[in-house]
Amino acid sequence: MAEIIRMPRLSDTMEEGNIVSWLVKEGDKVSPGDVLAEVETDKATMELESFNEGVLLYIGVKEGPVPVDGIIAIIGAKGDDYKKLLADAESAASAPAKEEAAPAKTETAPAPAAKATPAPAAVVETNHNTDRILASPLARSLAAEKGYNLEQITGTGDGGRIIKRDVETYTPSAAPAANSKQAPRALAPDIQYGDAPVSQMRKVIARRLSESKFGAPHFYLTVEINMDNAMAARKQVNANPDIKVSFNDIIMKASAVALRKHPAINSSWHGDKITYHEEINIGVAVAIPDGLMVPVVRDTDLKSLTQINAEVKELAGKAKSKKLSTEEMTGNTFTISNLGNFGIEEFTAIINPPDACILAVGSIMQKPIVKDGEIVVGNMMKVTLSCDHRVVDGVTGANFLATLKSMLESPLMMLA
Repeated sequence: MAEIIRMPRLSDTMEEGNIVSWLVKEGDKVSPGDVLAEVETDKATMELESFNEGVLLYIGVKEGPVPVDGIIAIIGAKGDDYKKLLADAESAASAPAKEEAAPAKTETAPAPAAKATPAPAAVVETNHNTDRILASPLARSLAAEKGYNLEQITGTGDGGRIIKRDVETYTPSAAPAANSKQAPRALAPDIQYGDAPVSQMRKVIARRLSESKFGAPHFYLTVEINMDNAMAARKQVNANPDIKVSFNDIIMKASAVALRKHPAINSSWHGDKITYHEEINIGVAVAIPDGLMVPVVRDTDLKSLTQINAEVKELAGKAKSKKLSTEEMTGNTFTISNLGNFGIEEFTAIINPPDACILAVGSIMQKPIVKDGEIVVGNMMKVTLSCDHRVVDGVTGANFLATLKSMLESPLMMLA
């Protein structure tokens, strides 16, 4: 018997998924575990697997956004009458809408998923209205990351659309002669003048951070930390050719130990209750072309510097290729955003829900300081703690920063 396949909720914040490409076509046989399509969620590009055995009778949306629970396909036995099943499902979905009052003119009712048109994100306009490059969002993102020119890539998707596989198999040395048409002026390899569609990830980033910034009363505490001893300790550790740790690893470890001593910072606001977390799971902000992802290092306080380093590297790599699992992106109790590598001396960060605090880390900069009554050169780093005032008070945040400062200025304190 034919069965309708609907867009699943692939993350806790997902409201719609963007179908990037289908890996099977109508008429193909599929089995449980077969990958049907690539779906871009608000957090990652994920593979949509089949739980059914049969033939792919119908694809509702070739490419583009589909709301959660929207119809995307039908699988059944060859020859099954799927059209009646589809009509009944659409009728059932539209029945409640008919009973409701007509929406205001400023609103637009969503079209049934089975009749959705391809998303505008799949089209990159050139300076000639009649010339368009058809490419999936994932293909465009991957091409921009690799520095490829989409005009030189041959698409094998529907209607000649460039899909992920085309970019992965493309060899720049085999590129055809440059097009004689003048290319549009670009701000950067992946940005062109004019309107650009908003990705699922960017939509959710905008919504969640707006809710955080305007819903949670933020306040900020900044301290300056002398990193001389931390730098010496790192140099000593990295002298071993088999061990490499970064300053961010040291800051994460120190933060985790400080959180254990100040559990009020390792908490979440839930309206009618505050949750004080027993586990210390630190989220690490990772920049990717589409925005920002925050993979989570669980039980950070129980891990060594080398374990933290290895896990962060692995998670950052997955984040940049959009291969993080839902579990690897959830469960954070505290977040660290480090812009030190970009020469940023000091900044404030927006709290990453459901955390009560986020730590913004600046770069280590040499400056004159007074030590033992003399002016000497010190390696100083500023960190700013953004706090949700509904959960954390000024003194609580200040005490946490004092502990963090003492541990980074005397790294052996992490072992005490």
